[in-house]
Amino acid sequence: MNVSLTPALEKIVQEKVSSGMYNSASEVIREALRMMVENDKLQLAKLKALREEIDIGIREADQGLFEEYDADTAHQILDRIKSRRK
Repeated sequence: MNVSLTPALEKIVQEKVSSGMYNSASEVIREALRMMVENDKLQLAKLKALREEIDIGIREADQGLFEEYDADTAHQILDRIKSRRK
């Protein structure tokens, strides 16, 4: 497989090899792909956790387990939070 890189990316790869961190451009690219796979897994895990939290919130709302706030109540809560920080 041949891959074309932009000059900027090619420079990064060459710098990594020149630094001695990697023995070849192929090693740099393999490591980058491994990191991409790990990042994808992390993002999927975060998305799954977020969806689970959303599902919990929807279930609680459907069960009436929530409080409604108006603008005045929200301002009062914000004022209490600000006063605690002082």
